[in-house]
Amino acid sequence: MKSNSLYPIKQVIPIAYQQSDVTDNLFDKVKQYGLEKQQKSFAKSFTLAIFAGVFIAIAFVFYITVTTGAANAPWGMIKLAGGLAFGLGLVLVVICGGELFTSTVLSTVAWTQGLFSTKALLSCWLRVYLGNLVGAMLILGLVVMAKMQFLDGGAWGINAMQIAQHKLHHSWGQAFALGVLCNLLVCLGIWMTFTSKDMLTKALLLMLPVAMFVSSGFEHSIANLFMVPLGIAINTFSAASLLSDHGFASNAFADLTLNNFIFNNLIPVTLGNIIGGASLIALAYANKPQQQQNIATDATTDKNFFFTPNNNSPQGNNLMKNKLNQLTILDIMQAQPLTFTADRCIYQALAMLSEQPLSAAPVIDDKQQLIGFVSEQDILRLLWSEEYCANLNYQLKDVMQTEILTVDAKQPITTLLEFMVVDKEKLFPVNQSGMLISSQYQSYEQRLKAASANRPAIYPVIQDGKFCGIISRKQLAQLMVKQYQPHDKTEKQAA
Repeated sequence: MKSNSLYPIKQVIPIAYQQSDVTDNLFDKVKQYGLEKQQKSFAKSFTLAIFAGVFIAIAFVFYITVTTGAANAPWGMIKLAGGLAFGLGLVLVVICGGELFTSTVLSTVAWTQGLFSTKALLSCWLRVYLGNLVGAMLILGLVVMAKMQFLDGGAWGINAMQIAQHKLHHSWGQAFALGVLCNLLVCLGIWMTFTSKDMLTKALLLMLPVAMFVSSGFEHSIANLFMVPLGIAINTFSAASLLSDHGFASNAFADLTLNNFIFNNLIPVTLGNIIGGASLIALAYANKPQQQQNIATDATTDKNFFFTPNNNSPQGNNLMKNKLNQLTILDIMQAQPLTFTADRCIYQALAMLSEQPLSAAPVIDDKQQLIGFVSEQDILRLLWSEEYCANLNYQLKDVMQTEILTVDAKQPITTLLEFMVVDKEKLFPVNQSGMLISSQYQSYEQRLKAASANRPAIYPVIQDGKFCGIISRKQLAQLMVKQYQPHDKTEKQAA
């Protein structure tokens, strides 16, 4: 076997930490969804909100087109067709990643968990709302410039004005209630999309809730930001003949004014949307996790604090789980482990490894950069291939592994523990639509036994691009023992 003069190409493969990898229920996914919305920069959030406003406005253009000239069809079928057409808007928002105000109010879930302040929550809502407004106005301008109001001999424009006028004829309380009902369905639709990663499935899950709220006449504030101003614009800028040609008096749509829209529709509908999404959905689902959060808040923040949980106490188990979630790799890693340089003799390295608890060690350069990883097995395999010769001229650079799984020092230990011991694809085998495949006929306990992860037991730890320590499965096991037997050390010291 020849000795290489150059190191092989090194590929460091970090274990990525994503919230979706450690959440076991829809609540946690929605919580992360809200947190991500709040954490976006103003520019990114506002831009995505503009796109969402555009998508919803386009969907209403579709709705107007589908329902124009359908007066002789059954009322319910017209509404259903229009509702399905409008579903395009929310599908575009979800698939293309827009920021829509009515779904953004789900960020209340993250707010209830104390992940950001009330000021940050309201700031997020405001920038998304304003972005939606800008997007809606862009499409409104293009529709008017394109003179779409004259489609079907002007019937398209008349239909648009009638839809807008109908929205202004609700009482304040009625508009508010219709807003609550609307966002109840919108947020339930968004909530359901977290059950699947497949985009087609997400789209299908959205269609019926959207079709229901539209066909039932529920009120959507962002849709109204486009629809009512469109009716006002058509009534204001179109020739009088548009009305007279269809048998309407010149003042038939005189109540289509900006003042009526804002105070009699937009304000109550927006408040209703907030209550429907933020209160009835977000706060209702947040109830149980909030109790857990309060328990964690009452505990000491000292990361060295552990206790013996009572097996009959759900609160004790929740507190232990929260304490574990607070710990990072940096808190328990071995900060000064055995390390090697690439030119270390393999015999010397094997002797040193045999004398320490861990059977592997990192190989680093003079700048503390990780360049490899070597184990007793790597060296023994080389010795076997050379028939156990005692005078080989090999160094660690000839035998070390260069494709390395690493962990970041700031990762939660629970993330690493899950990665090391559980193969979630075996535990939860699903197809691209997010549905369980054949293993659904096995119980959870059966799948769990077969879901053992075939992954390393020792990992180098990286901080700011440099090697800083070692974390092993044994350290995690010792940590768990300390969780369940916190008084052992104290009792030994007292003895």
